Amino acid sequence: MSIKLNALFSDSYMDISQYRDQDFKGNRYEQEKLLKQSCSLYVGNLSFYTTEEQVHELFSKSGDVKRIVIGLDKVKKTACGFCFVEYYTRADAEHAMRFINGTRLDDRIIRTDWDAGFKEGRQFGRGKSGGQVRDEYRQDYDPARGGYGKLLQKS
Repeated sequence: MSIKLNALFSDSYMDISQYRDQDFKGNRYEQEKLLKQSCSLYVGNLSFYTTEEQVHELFSKSGDVKRIVIGLDKVKKTACGFCFVEYYTRADAEHAMRFINGTRLDDRIIRTDWDAGFKEGRQFGRGKSGGQVRDEYRQDYDPARGGYGKLLQKS
């Protein structure tokens, strides 16, 4: 029984999620191929106050980090709760997916996902107000993510 369970769960960190970057230049097959060989991760649910140094400290435990790109509000140019972490090797990125996804950083549960590779311009939030789209629809008060959602702030 335990062998079957291990077979079911052992490689789930290597699977690519259903999410696809809608702004990807290319078709779905090309994007999936890049995701399956990528050394880059998208990291979400970061506090707006999490620093690059904190991200580096955590993610370097899984391997040598090539670079970190902190996501910015496209209007204010302040951190907006996500980043990209690029490793030198796929094996190090797989370790991060396996061991860091779902852990706590700066008092928040972070999520990681495969990324097809960082391109200049992707560091900016895509929401109408400049930040992340998901923060515009949030109904709760979250001081680490800028307070209430943008739609509630406008009402």
